[in-house]
Amino acid sequence: WFAAMRSLRIAQGEERKAFLDQVTEGLALLEEAFGKCSKGKAFFGGDRIGLLDIAFGSLLGWLRVTEKMGKVKLLDEAKTPGLVKWAESFCADAAVKSVMPETEKLIEFSKLLTAQMKGAPPPKN
Repeated sequence: WFAAMRSLRIAQGEERKAFLDQVTEGLALLEEAFGKCSKGKAFFGGDRIGLLDIAFGSLLGWLRVTEKMGKVKLLDEAKTPGLVKWAESFCADAAVKSVMPETEKLIEFSKLLTAQMKGAPPPKN
């Protein structure tokens, strides 16, 4: 799923549609799992952040990068309402708020990493 999400940022045409479908299917499964696990509470395990929240929360910044760079909305109120509310609750928690990376900084890092992997000099700011 993470590989499909990463590829979504750069793919085009039919390949992009295939990656978008994979990511969307994964989020639909995660939305279903969230509903079953949370039982209407704010987090996967209930009222407090647990291991599943931390595991998925660690990908939340990259999900936002994918949305912005790929010009696509992945966490959508109509398709994944539980995950949208979860993401808001997760990011608003005091334990997370101060350590959640800014999307723009992750985008800069992503561009730098991509350039290095291609052997290009790092972009100048």
